[in-house]
Amino acid sequence: MSETDTEEKPRILAIGAHPDDCDLKAGGCAILWAQTGSAVQFVSVTNGDAGHHEQSGKELADRRRVEAKAAGKVAGIEYQVLDNPDGKLVPGLEERWELLRLMREFQPDLILTHRPNDYHPDHRYTSQLVQDCSYLVGVPNICPDTPRLEKAPVIAYFSDDFQKPSPFEPDVAVDIDSVMDTKIRMLDCHESQFYEWLPWIDRHGIEMPADPDRRLEALARFARSFSRPSEKARDFLKRHYGDGRGVTVVNAETFEACEYGAEMDGDTIRRLFQIPR
Repeated sequence: MSETDTEEKPRILAIGAHPDDCDLKAGGCAILWAQTGSAVQFVSVTNGDAGHHEQSGKELADRRRVEAKAAGKVAGIEYQVLDNPDGKLVPGLEERWELLRLMREFQPDLILTHRPNDYHPDHRYTSQLVQDCSYLVGVPNICPDTPRLEKAPVIAYFSDDFQKPSPFEPDVAVDIDSVMDTKIRMLDCHESQFYEWLPWIDRHGIEMPADPDRRLEALARFARSFSRPSEKARDFLKRHYGDGRGVTVVNAETFEACEYGAEMDGDTIRRLFQIPR
């Protein structure tokens, strides 16, 4: 990423359903934003207290909160874990007001979150909550105790592989090669997930060796599998980074515009994602 000294640094709010969701989908960008001095906050809407096969409840929630804090420290960003139960999230009014106040307090220029079609109900409802707040953040009579946002933020979705009712369309692709190793160290902080729970539940094709010294290598392979640019993402990289660099990017994070946020045109993409012209 690059940015001129005259441009105001964007404020970035990434909202995932669970601790580690934002890291996997936007950890590289978060590191790059933090390096340029942007304010970046990751938010987990649930506390992750159900995502394990041996631990649960407060013990697991406390563990995951510590892991998230460690990941945030690696990236140089804020990391907030809300206390909604894992697997029980609903897009209700209390949850909406909690997220709306959080958005207003942070005053983001860009919000990142899940797409609304997803296998996990917590992912779907996190997306629904962000969409439900997209207009109301500017309405002064809603949650009047927290000043409304004067300017609507841009909203973009994390990438995914789901095809129905519509596949992910990359409107933005960011070269994260320079920080991929740091992103892997972020993910390494989430031991309960990447080394224990996800291999056990066996839904994501992640395999972890018993040898602790080889775990990081396996995690790196898993993380890199999520960051291979698609053909459409490659086209974006070549247009914005040039045919030379755009062709050689190995790791990229991609995002799709959400129509409920402010318009994400070319100038806005370059400003918020700090992508070369």
